[in-house]
Amino acid sequence: MMEKFTPLADLHTHTIVSGHAYSSLQEMAQAAAEKGIRLLGVTEHGPAIPGTCGRLYFKNMIVIPREMYGVRLLLGAELNILNHHGDLDADDKLMEMLDLRIAGIHSVCWNGGTKLQNTEGVTRVIGDPRIHIISHPADGSAELDFESLVIAAKNNHTLLEINSHSLHPARHKTIARSNNIALLELCKKHDMPVILGSDAHISFQIADYSNVFPLLVETKFPNELILNDKPEELIGFLGLPEYN
Repeated sequence: MMEKFTPLADLHTHTIVSGHAYSSLQEMAQAAAEKGIRLLGVTEHGPAIPGTCGRLYFKNMIVIPREMYGVRLLLGAELNILNHHGDLDADDKLMEMLDLRIAGIHSVCWNGGTKLQNTEGVTRVIGDPRIHIISHPADGSAELDFESLVIAAKNNHTLLEINSHSLHPARHKTIARSNNIALLELCKKHDMPVILGSDAHISFQIADYSNVFPLLVETKFPNELILNDKPEELIGFLGLPEYN
């Protein structure tokens, strides 16, 4: 299955302004072009992550062309789900500055509760029509009911990410593998598309899904439910402006 898979999109990447990433925006776009990527999401960390960029950076993204080296750019943020109430680290004005809005749990700024409370909080975020993708929901940062998330995501046209970076052995996220397998099985059960995310923090990592591929093979996950090689369908699913 994976031999025929050619990624054309990567919507979860970070540049140097995120504070702990290592490539510039132009370096990321050029690397994406060299890899044949047609659609690149650059999603800097939200305000609650130490060392990330300030609000002015997002406000001034209007000066950045939305195409570089033949690659369409979606400029946005990976916002932080702060607690089991589903609060985010972004107000309405910041949201309006972003082409692409990802939201995820990061332990450095997460105040969780029970499995039920956590699930209800993430479900509230999924229900926000401004949120396009939930990042690494299965990395183990919070205990969650994955089936409830899959159902909510399908009802709201929000994508759940299968995150390659969190599966790397160096991250020591010991339950990420089994969690992501469970999530893939549930997405398959409910005929729910997924997005693979490199979570690249340097240009060389763009569209590197090597940590995810073994899980796709193990679960016999259908190609038609993976949107990274279907940029037009991906844009349509998320309700973004049409791909040119």
